[in-house]
Amino acid sequence: MKTNHEIDYRILGNEMQCVEIELDPQETVIAEPGSFMMMDNGIEMQTLFGDGSQQQSGILGKIFSAGKRLLTGENLFMTAYTNLGQGKKQVSFASPYPGKIIPMDLFELGGRIVCQKDSFLCAAKGVSVGIEFQRKLGTGLFGGEGFIMQKLEGDGMAFVHSGGHVIERTIQPGELLKIDTGCVVAFTKDVNYDIQFVGGIKNTLFGGEGVFFATLSGPGKVWIQSLPISRLAGRIMAYGTYARKEEGSILGGLGNLLDGDGKW
Repeated sequence: MKTNHEIDYRILGNEMQCVEIELDPQETVIAEPGSFMMMDNGIEMQTLFGDGSQQQSGILGKIFSAGKRLLTGENLFMTAYTNLGQGKKQVSFASPYPGKIIPMDLFELGGRIVCQKDSFLCAAKGVSVGIEFQRKLGTGLFGGEGFIMQKLEGDGMAFVHSGGHVIERTIQPGELLKIDTGCVVAFTKDVNYDIQFVGGIKNTLFGGEGVFFATLSGPGKVWIQSLPISRLAGRIMAYGTYARKEEGSILGGLGNLLDGDGKW
């Protein structure tokens, strides 16, 4: 028997998606601050200290839960949206950058998902949003984004967002998959996660992003994103800090016309 609230949903949009959650009377969904988009009249918002599943465990449990969220770079608080009206009500949450929203039924996925620390969007009331340390030395030293991850536990629906296109892979027992650390969105509880170093002087000097990568071994499922937010942010920063030296050049303003930046 499920202990989490059972919510209905639909995902809207293509590249900039949002998820619309349908709540029956007294049903609740929890979400990260800043993900809210819109809601029907009759839904009440309440700020929760911690991850939304520890509200009956006393002040120490709430502080411990909130502290774990701080380690993953998230807010101390979460927001709960409860349908206190008559009939069904809708509340919608939006993805913060271009990509896809992935619905995950934790009941069907073994009760636990490990995901990147910035990927959680919202979930049914009762789902625990905790912290997952990757304990191996290699992961801790070189894992970057993959060292401290989020852990979603429960038997309800949870929604995570990713950058770009998403590929879902099922890894068979004994199978090994090598992925860029930032491209790992989430994986099921039985998947073994580690970081592998690509040795050799040529790889170290000229390999670029291929020096370290994540290794995931089965059995289980893994979700992979084509555009990690760190990669997107890095490209934007590089573009924004690039200064074109037009003065004294042969082309000058004509160069801007040729690359599309000029104005007639």
